[in-house]
Amino acid sequence: MMGRVALVQMVSGTELELNLQQTKKLLLQAAETGADLVVLPENFALLDSASLRGLADQELDQVVQFLCQQATNLGIWIVAGSLPMAVDEHGNDVRAPQVRSVSLVIDALGAIRGRYDKIHLFDVEVADAQSRYRESAFVEAGTNLTVVDTPVGRLGLTVCYDLRFPEQFMRLREMGAELISVPSAFTQVTGEAHWEVLLRARAIETQCYLLGANQGGCHSPERETWGQSMVVDPWGVILDEAEKGEAVISAPIDLDRLREIRERMPVLAHRQRAGF
Repeated sequence: MMGRVALVQMVSGTELELNLQQTKKLLLQAAETGADLVVLPENFALLDSASLRGLADQELDQVVQFLCQQATNLGIWIVAGSLPMAVDEHGNDVRAPQVRSVSLVIDALGAIRGRYDKIHLFDVEVADAQSRYRESAFVEAGTNLTVVDTPVGRLGLTVCYDLRFPEQFMRLREMGAELISVPSAFTQVTGEAHWEVLLRARAIETQCYLLGANQGGCHSPERETWGQSMVVDPWGVILDEAEKGEAVISAPIDLDRLREIRERMPVLAHRQRAGF
């Protein structure tokens, strides 16, 4: 089975309408590659932590409708990076000022096929201009993993900082994932050090295609993201990658190759036999 994916790299800012204009332009470019599935980066609609709750309360429906319309118009499935939502996956209210950081899967008819709420929150010290990140001040952690059937294969959903937790990725593999999306806003410092090696490691460990759609540029004097969005195959080979700034990359998905790799090196069966 062959399909094609495209990843959108952005330099989102604090103006919703400008970000959506950028999203529309890049989704069109992605569709023109022949992609069946397109992945947007984390916080594509708004890269402004303090304003996430306002977007969730006032403009989320507008953004979701926009994405559903783009999916329908372009005939593509969209992984909507991450969006702030004021309710959890069970419909319970999230206490303000927090939101859930949610990755949605939208099909080519504009229907929502899956939702994943980011589990691992970025509360760290980084040697950059911002220095201190406390995502948990604005985001409530999710608890459930999600795998969705798509035209290019069975897709496991993650967001950004999840990439550092291999047990989450292996669990997605156990749930049947053949591809794993990683919409991200990796900082310049952490991205330069770890982005590529983590994506390739997760691909090799899980024998899945890894779809790392990153933010990539200067968002403010304090905030710079790494870029280098990339598609990695189940053998750890980089099929396509971006540099800095706005970009669209694309690559084929060959599930026959994936199955051959898994058959030749059945790591999941060996892992289960070892009792891990």
